[in-house]
Amino acid sequence: MANAKPAGKSLLEMGLTANAGMVDADPQILGICVDSRKTNAGDLFVAMCGVNGHGGEFIQYALRMDAAAVLTDAAGLEIAKRNVAKLDVPFIISDDPRLDLAHAAARFYAKQPATMTAVTGTNGKTSVANFTRQIWENLGKQATNFGTAGVEGAYTAPLSHTTPEPVTLHKLLAELSDAGITHASMEASSHGLDQRRLDGVYLTAAGFTNFTQDHLDYHETFEAYFDAKAGLFTRVLPPEGSAVINMDDPRGVDIKSLAEARGQDVITIGSNDCDITILNSRFDATGQDVRFSWRGDVRTVRLSLIGGFQAQNVMMAAGLVIASGEQAKDVFDTLAEMRTVSGRMELAATRQNGAPVFVDYAHTPDAVETALRAMRPHIMGRLIVVLGAGGDRDTSKRKLMGAAAAENADVVFVTDDNPRSEDPASIREMVMQGCPDANNVGDRAQAILRGIDALQPGDALLIAGKGHETGQTIGNDVLPFNDVEQASVAVAALDGMGA
Repeated sequence: MANAKPAGKSLLEMGLTANAGMVDADPQILGICVDSRKTNAGDLFVAMCGVNGHGGEFIQYALRMDAAAVLTDAAGLEIAKRNVAKLDVPFIISDDPRLDLAHAAARFYAKQPATMTAVTGTNGKTSVANFTRQIWENLGKQATNFGTAGVEGAYTAPLSHTTPEPVTLHKLLAELSDAGITHASMEASSHGLDQRRLDGVYLTAAGFTNFTQDHLDYHETFEAYFDAKAGLFTRVLPPEGSAVINMDDPRGVDIKSLAEARGQDVITIGSNDCDITILNSRFDATGQDVRFSWRGDVRTVRLSLIGGFQAQNVMMAAGLVIASGEQAKDVFDTLAEMRTVSGRMELAATRQNGAPVFVDYAHTPDAVETALRAMRPHIMGRLIVVLGAGGDRDTSKRKLMGAAAAENADVVFVTDDNPRSEDPASIREMVMQGCPDANNVGDRAQAILRGIDALQPGDALLIAGKGHETGQTIGNDVLPFNDVEQASVAVAALDGMGA
């Protein structure tokens, strides 16, 4: 990512007013920093409460690096008073420093693509954001999408978080604008929304895909998780924006009510009496024919995508592009050009007997069930799945993932995903509680090989959980591992290709 270094701005220009420390000054801020070790002279240092402590403990170090001002909360101020003899820079004391940081970063960098959309939901965010970008590209726009897979499209860059923290995010948006990007679609994670990372981004439209179990290790309750998602519509998307909502999800009704209460225009997606209604689909080995209507006008489209849920994702993307000002007919004319998103029901390899191997990011009970059920109409034989669960994450979903696999697949291989700091065998045993008849194969490469070896003509294999990822996290190490590559290697070995 290129370095976008805007000219300095005063605190007032950034929407901040000092109310503690040396308050009779309005210094020029040359940068924004949340890590005291990376503080430069003239920076605004932001100290917030975190999982492992309060950033106020690091204010003393930021001041030694000549930070020009500090944004924190009341607790951070008290910590600073204990550690610093004299607070000789302006302090901004906020009830919600994360929110103020987001708005300050937006004003500091002050640029973004003219048309921006965001999509939230437990599953489908990456695909919808990617399809949105693809539609724009097919309409001749300079477009990107960014999130779990980094920045893709007319501008590319890696990202360390699905929804970057505010300084990184607004710096990125300024770089996209400077690079001539006019349209951008982003994923809005529940963590990012809860931590106010998206605030300050001006959105034209926002989408809601679905709501199922995930991230309860962070949010603790379903309602807290839902409230985080809903924040995209109740706080981030402005009243003049448009909400695109999947009404087939039970919580779609709630999101619709929240959006309408804010005065937002609403486009509904679903299988019954919606603005975009998916009327029926015909599936085959290479894709699906979809019959749908747009406010009563019936159309058909051929999608070279596996799984009925992919049609929902494509229609959600179409709705976001229409909500952002494009003509519906022009948008729908592009849909036949949609390409598979990396690691999302991606065809990784095909055996000589014709049996396909797919890789998908499904890592929640609902996503595993949805992916397997979506594959069923495309195949004539058995459905085989390789899956695992990640370590240091919500443990309650592991048995449910196993049960989803057992109920919807004919053969199940339980293997390691990203065990992180947990014992891999213990994680597998928790998954196996939901599918006691499954094959327990710890080595992921071996599990993939065995799954592919079991494929007979008419069968299909789904490798679930890691999708586009190129590494496997074991302990503190990230070892090279790519499901798509591993599937290709296994097929080549078993079918004697290149021998």
